[in-house]
Amino acid sequence: MQRIKVTLSLLLLLSLTAFSCESKQEQKKDNEQTAGTQTVAVESPFSSENAYEHLQKQVDFGPRVPNTDSHAACLQYLYETLAATELEVQRQPMELTAYDGTVLRATNLIASYKLERTSRVMLFAHWDTRPMADHDSDPALRDKPIDGADDGASGTAVLLELARIIAGADLKNIGVDILLFDAEDYGVPEGVAYNGRTETTWALGTQYWTKQTHVEDYKADFGILLDMVGAKEATFYREYFSVNAASRYVNKIWATARSMGHSKYFINEMGGAITDDHYFVIENLRIPCVNIVNYNPSRTKGFGDYWHTHQDNMDNISKETLQAVGETVWKVLLDYDAEQGK
Repeated sequence: MQRIKVTLSLLLLLSLTAFSCESKQEQKKDNEQTAGTQTVAVESPFSSENAYEHLQKQVDFGPRVPNTDSHAACLQYLYETLAATELEVQRQPMELTAYDGTVLRATNLIASYKLERTSRVMLFAHWDTRPMADHDSDPALRDKPIDGADDGASGTAVLLELARIIAGADLKNIGVDILLFDAEDYGVPEGVAYNGRTETTWALGTQYWTKQTHVEDYKADFGILLDMVGAKEATFYREYFSVNAASRYVNKIWATARSMGHSKYFINEMGGAITDDHYFVIENLRIPCVNIVNYNPSRTKGFGDYWHTHQDNMDNISKETLQAVGETVWKVLLDYDAEQGK
């Protein structure tokens, strides 16, 4: 993903051109409701132990960079894990061209619950890892691929555990699609000149899917992206494009997290504008999407210090963070299913 430095004038322009935005009064009302939510203990079937195990297994394969053996091995593991849930699983193989002309043999995975239902929620993450460590402090390591424990493996791990829960659940009114996108992290490295829109060099698998969806004319009520959701002391601020396109769902997620006692992770304040998988789903398919991503506007880089370095390893991962994200998303799904039945 790529952080966008947004000026006040650009923010205004983006606000005027966004396809869906609630009025300021409605947003203020929703924010006040979120802030006043009471904390209630909720028993959750989500297991951070399971998620952590899925995360560890991905990292054990090594960097999951397209065109490598570790990438192929991890793909097989992800496919078999999803297939074991008895959800309907599809592979979407692709040949993509990276910013430097490299042809990437990549694959998206889609696991669906109740494909026949028209009211749907999409949950997504990217499963590949950065082919270089362009933010590493050691210049000798910058051209080497990273483990991507948080940046790639954490969101995927949470979705694998949610797939298990969803497959065994009895949701009455909604369908769910879990999408694991490939080739998200092959964007232009820091400091490299590029003659074009640098944001289009990221999320290549997602861009491909938005133009060739797994079912014709795919639609979803909304989507939730999980990116870097496993780090110790992670903070999830409200992301700009998410608020602009899906403020109703941002409010719901942050209110749910607060009600479950997770407000130390889900910060009820605005963060940055981030080019990530959700950006292209919003732009190309007009599906409202929310990005839950570890980002803090007060940090120098916004993301954690380990971002795009070789410090993005298992030492950074917290089961508590995985639990907070996983059980929050599951509760949002349950509540939305109940709402659709009214």
